[in-house]
Amino acid sequence: MSTLWGGRFSGALDAQMKQFNDSISFDIRLWEADITGSMAYARALARAGLLTDDELRTLLDGLAAIRAEFAQGAFAVQPTDEDIHTAVERRLKELVGEVAGKLHTGRSRNDQVATDLRLFALKATYELIGALLKVQEALLTQAEPHTETLMPGYTHLQRAQPVSFAHWCLSHFWPLARDADRMLDCARRTAALPLGSGALAGNPFGIARHALARDLGFHAITQNSIDGVGDRDFVAELLFDCALIGVHLSQLAEDLIVFSTAEFGFVTFDDAFATGSSLMPQKKNPDAMELARGKSGRLIGNLVSVLTMLKGLPMAYNKDLQEDKEPLFDSLDTLRLTLPVVAGAVRTLRVNAERMAAALEPAMLATDVAEYLVRKGVPFREAHHLTGRAVALAEQRGISLQDLTPSDWRSISPQFGTDVAQVFDFRQSLASRAVDGGTAPEAVRRQLRSARQEWMQLKQRVDTP
Repeated sequence: MSTLWGGRFSGALDAQMKQFNDSISFDIRLWEADITGSMAYARALARAGLLTDDELRTLLDGLAAIRAEFAQGAFAVQPTDEDIHTAVERRLKELVGEVAGKLHTGRSRNDQVATDLRLFALKATYELIGALLKVQEALLTQAEPHTETLMPGYTHLQRAQPVSFAHWCLSHFWPLARDADRMLDCARRTAALPLGSGALAGNPFGIARHALARDLGFHAITQNSIDGVGDRDFVAELLFDCALIGVHLSQLAEDLIVFSTAEFGFVTFDDAFATGSSLMPQKKNPDAMELARGKSGRLIGNLVSVLTMLKGLPMAYNKDLQEDKEPLFDSLDTLRLTLPVVAGAVRTLRVNAERMAAALEPAMLATDVAEYLVRKGVPFREAHHLTGRAVALAEQRGISLQDLTPSDWRSISPQFGTDVAQVFDFRQSLASRAVDGGTAPEAVRRQLRSARQEWMQLKQRVDTP
């Protein structure tokens, strides 16, 4: 079969140029979207009076047969197949004859590939959100029994204030909720139909684009035919969403890698999500989390690759846009593999509450000491300074803050009474932070209810796009 564009050319394409130009090796993944879009376009041509009922049935039957071949793994790519569009059209002509040539009436590969990629991206987006919800569900499952399980909270990776393990779990739930919401918002913008834009100037055959959009499940049509074929914002946006998910998974992974070390011992990974050493028999390595952390770089790189490709393009379509697919496919594949593993690793974690409690130290209640003074009317800045002097004195003496004597406290400020000793209660510290969003058990239980509600709403939006 000759190329779709060969009529103007008399010479053959250079063999290396052909290899350089062809995209069938990767865009064959768009086969389902390409056939779905072609079926809808055939119906649109019939509605416009450009196909008879018999011709429409013939084309739809032929496209259905090609879909079955792909589904069964029986479709044979030929050397002349430049891309998925060429391959489908070539096979359609083999099956139904010359009427196959009518399918491309008024359609360009420019608006065809833009439509295919949007259909593909929409399906993949909802699949990924479903996988993201599984990670959130695992975090909720871990959080629910641990609203009163004490652990050190960290800033700068230094012990800061006591929090609950449930509160820590939820600190990773909410970024993923924002990710899911962003992806749903991205899906709304992706669901705009470019088909009917032609190569760049629009379709001359009266195609009813709004009806075509409804047929394909799109919510809108693109408003400008030049923008319609050249727009890849939806690819960049989806890649950004994937990259930010990768960043959030990396942060979760980093916490758990640290928490699983012998020095911390806060959590233990299930054997199903850890590996050993080829040399050291005692090792249990958190490879699932390390790989999740590592793959964030590749997700960020795919985003940068596409943004760089897009930044210098003139309107409308340019062959550079062929380079949008491999980074997108790679990011989607990476998260399809990563998300279920992270969900499984989190779901099967063993929480070592005793080790968490043992890591608490009185110095972590220094802020509570300052708050004790504030409740006595001391301005916070002065209270902070006075407490800092108490910390320095304890360090100088080589004792814990809790072990300062009443006279030690009074030497720093007469505002310190004997009741300062009551401050050194980790559970009391936890309970005092009952503000919405705080780490008090009652606040965390409220937060859990909100998180469950958010999760259910996200799930409903995914199930009924």
